[in-house]
Amino acid sequence: MEYEGQICRAPMERGSFMLPVMVGCSYNRCRFCTLFKHLEYRALPLGQIEAELVRVEKAGGKPGVIFLGDGNAFDLPADRLFEILGMIQKHFPDCRAIHMDATVSGIAGKTDRELKRLCDMGVRHLYLGIEGGLEDVLSFMEKDHSIEDAYGQIGRLKNAGLIYDAHIMTGVAGNGRGIENAERLAEFLNVTGPKRVINFSMFLHREAPLYRQIENGAFLPATELENLMEERRLLELLDPGISGQGGLQYDGFHDYIEFRVKGTLPRDKGKMLIALDQAIARYEKEEPLVAYIEDPVWVPAVRRDRGQK
Repeated sequence: MEYEGQICRAPMERGSFMLPVMVGCSYNRCRFCTLFKHLEYRALPLGQIEAELVRVEKAGGKPGVIFLGDGNAFDLPADRLFEILGMIQKHFPDCRAIHMDATVSGIAGKTDRELKRLCDMGVRHLYLGIEGGLEDVLSFMEKDHSIEDAYGQIGRLKNAGLIYDAHIMTGVAGNGRGIENAERLAEFLNVTGPKRVINFSMFLHREAPLYRQIENGAFLPATELENLMEERRLLELLDPGISGQGGLQYDGFHDYIEFRVKGTLPRDKGKMLIALDQAIARYEKEEPLVAYIEDPVWVPAVRRDRGQK
């Protein structure tokens, strides 16, 4: 597979065949993101996409699930997605489902009829970067949607039969606002009912646009202890029945510390909360850690006062 950039997809997609259909992200303005800032966005030629399908077919591949990359493949025009899905049906008629990342504005750009046709052609899970539950935070981070926008567009995609999965980010609200964000985000998720929640706890690189706001004092990052407490409050408030049969799959990453909590709600909720309680108790006894690194190498975690390292 020819691939340009960094592969980024939800852990639930590790067994999927990843089919690149674009390079980068057509939005690419989120302040915390560095994944695609170095790339010039472009849709890949249909001939190149089909050549990859032919290559896998000739190699004997029979993917049951295909993940379309890169940053926000669902935001491609509906007609182009129809062409790509048609090629997939041609070469892999037994493919069960096609998944991809999406944005709220990408959903808004498609009619109800187009959403239904995409579902009929095999699109199932759409991963949306919800990130947080506070309106001012979404605006500050330059997300492509408001809370109201997200409610409306998620309702439309679910009415079309598509499945919504939420990317969130503990720490996105900054120092001192984690619990507030957790409570508003839980309220949002309990209404919109994602099937999966993936928490990529905030982890900043110096090249992220948000780093400038840290340097000038406009944004004070949360500590990892705060992120753990925010995550615990969120899981405490999530309604076990929001995702219907099979429950809600949750996977929470903390790249800067050795901690990860995952499971299915409601079945695993108790043990997940216990794991978080244990992690919180541990980090309450340690120096505050803030998850960001400086270029070009890893450095020790900074203290909360940022003047000490």
